[in-house]
Amino acid sequence: MKAVIVLLVPLLLPLVSAQTFRWGPCPTPMVQPNFELNKYLGKWYEIEKLPASFEKGKCIEANYALRPDNTVQVTNVQTYKGKISKVEGTAITQDPREPAKLGVSFSYFSPYSPYWVLSTDYNSTALVYSCTDVLRFFHVDFAWILSRSRILPAEAIYHAKENLSRNNIDVSKMFPTDQQGCDSAL
Repeated sequence: MKAVIVLLVPLLLPLVSAQTFRWGPCPTPMVQPNFELNKYLGKWYEIEKLPASFEKGKCIEANYALRPDNTVQVTNVQTYKGKISKVEGTAITQDPREPAKLGVSFSYFSPYSPYWVLSTDYNSTALVYSCTDVLRFFHVDFAWILSRSRILPAEAIYHAKENLSRNNIDVSKMFPTDQQGCDSAL
């Protein structure tokens, strides 16, 4: 087993170079109790995040809409190097007993990745977390602070990071998403 890990780690490190990876298995944070998907639907703006190779731009936003088959259409939009890029995916509730633990996929061929809503008031802020274990040897995690508006007061961001930290999520590498001058671009 150790030989496999020694061979696997050098191959995986380039894949996670723009991500946040940590040794050991994923933490298991508490999610939003009594989560109501219908209240969560709509547009959310990214305020801060852990590094993600697929999010390098500015003006990042996500729109969630319920489809007739009860899956969620996820449309992510960002501006990168002056161009608007849009990607569409699907989110599903993987276990009806835990509706805040969604799975998201942006390709028909890729498995659903965790998309856990840790906290939301539905009207102003949401904290989202995703983590994938790699043989329980290390994990790659993502975290987002989202808002219904492009700007969130510093105090709200501070409290959001405190909440993430209480759930054993390292926020030291979080950084703000540029949301300046966006309404005219999108």
